[in-house]
Order: sequence, then structure tokens, then C-alpha cells
Amino acid sequence: MIYPIVKRDSELHEQVIQELKWDTRIDEADVGVSVHEGVVTLSGSVRSYSERLAAQEAAHRVTGVRDVANEIQVRVPGSLVRTDEDIARAVRSALEWNVLVPEEAIESTVSSGWVTLEGTVPTWSQRIDAESAIRNLPGVKGILNKIQIVGPRVDATSLRRSVEEALERRAEREAKHLHITAVGGTVTITGKVRTWADLQAVLGTVEHAPGVREVKDELVIDPSD
Repeated sequence: MIYPIVKRDSELHEQVIQELKWDTRIDEADVGVSVHEGVVTLSGSVRSYSERLAAQEAAHRVTGVRDVANEIQVRVPGSLVRTDEDIARAVRSALEWNVLVPEEAIESTVSSGWVTLEGTVPTWSQRIDAESAIRNLPGVKGILNKIQIVGPRVDATSLRRSVEEALERRAEREAKHLHITAVGGTVTITGKVRTWADLQAVLGTVEHAPGVREVKDELVIDPSD
């Protein structure tokens, strides 16, 4: 019998800090780390939204970490402060330059550095691509993605089968541990993966399946599988 890898909170704390130091996108001195019963809480303040996400990803990469509470605040330094108008223009430019995004179908609203994306696109992956296109813009403090999917509907059985086949091609090791349901274009995926990278690979596969309108991630990271 294989038992799950269980680490003491103190061990997880030290390894998360080391992972933050290793990631060149992050100034680890800006990020506070606490661990209680395996749950990692990140605090402090960073200079950009992309750095906040990078810290979250770094914590998830540590084996044994299953849950992360990201309480990091984004405080843009004076040299990078942008007006909401400046940010709105930068958002439009970034969307226009991204060939994967139908920018004419997307509207943005900027308020105190927070960007809200609205509109309609044919696929779930385009919704994700639109958000990714603006993450690294100076002055952005957060993103609220309200883009809706209006692509053609696909039979739920066919959708589930296409997702399962894609996972078998790309993530065969993980596929046997996963359970997929599809209702009206909403795909819910449950089960276990070994690492944060595996989880991202599985979600990336599901997000690109034709007919997906929403992805509900109920995966659990379990290194013992």
C-alpha cells in the first residue's frame, strides 16, 4: 500500500520560501508565508498582478501543497502607476495584438487598476487567452473575467468522449485517475493528479476541447498516486 506524502507544516513553510526564492519573477522578500495543517497562506504586497500569480504558482509547485490561500495585495510603485485610461488603452492594444483573441468581441472596463473583461467568444480557450494577454500590463491590479461562450453546442456525450480521448493522448498517466462529466457545455473534472504542473496540463487539455463553455476544476493534487 502506498501512503500519501505528508510533510510537516514547518517543512512545507521552508520549501515554499525556497521555491519563491528560486522563481526570478518574484521578490521573495515581499511575500509572507504561513502554513497550517498543510494549507499555505501567502500575504504581503507585490508590484504587479503577474507577480501575485507567479507567487501562487510557486507555492503550488511544492510537493505536498494541496491548497493555497492567496492574500497578496498588488501595490503598484510610483514609476509604474498608470491611470485607468492608460490601462484601458493598453488592454485594447494587447487584445488587438493577440492573434488568438477576437478582440472586436471583447469589451473592457478599468476601475482603480482592476480590469473587467466582458463580451462573447466562440471557445473557452479564447476566454483564457484574453485574460492571459493582459496579465503583465503595468498598472493592472487584478482581472475579473466575465466573457461568455457562444460557440455551437455539442452533445454532452460526444463532448465527454472528446475530452477523454484528448487526455489519453496527452496525459495518459493522469487520465486513469480522472472522472469527467459534461452538462450543457459545462465540463466538470474530478480526481487526482500528482503535481501542480499535471493539473495545469489536464486543465489546458480540457479548455481546448470544442464545445466547452465552462470548466469546473475539482481536481486534487496527491503525489502518492
